[in-house]
Amino acid sequence: MDQQRRVLAAVSAALALGLSVSPALAQDKAKEKCYGIAKAGQNDCANLSGTHSCAGQSTVDNAPDEWKYVPKGQCSAMKGLSADEAKAKIKKK
Repeated sequence: MDQQRRVLAAVSAALALGLSVSPALAQDKAKEKCYGIAKAGQNDCANLSGTHSCAGQSTVDNAPDEWKYVPKGQCSAMKGLSADEAKAKIKKK
C-alpha cells in the first residue's frame, strides 16, 4: 500500500508539472518585451547592455536597456520601446 501511494504521488506530480508548463508557454506568447519602462529592481531579465543577466537587477527607473513583459500591443501605449528602438537609444548616449 505504501508503494502504491508513492507511485500515485509521483504520477500526480508529473502530471501537475506537465499541466503547469503548457499554460505558461501560451501566456508568454501573449506578451512582449517592453524596454524603458521597468522601475529599479523590477526588470524581468538580462538587459541589452550586458551589465547583468538576472531579473530584479536594474538600478535606475526607466533605463532604455531594461525591459519587462507586457501584454502584446501595449508597449507603445506605456511609452515603452521595442528592442530596436532601445538599441538605437543606447547607441546615442
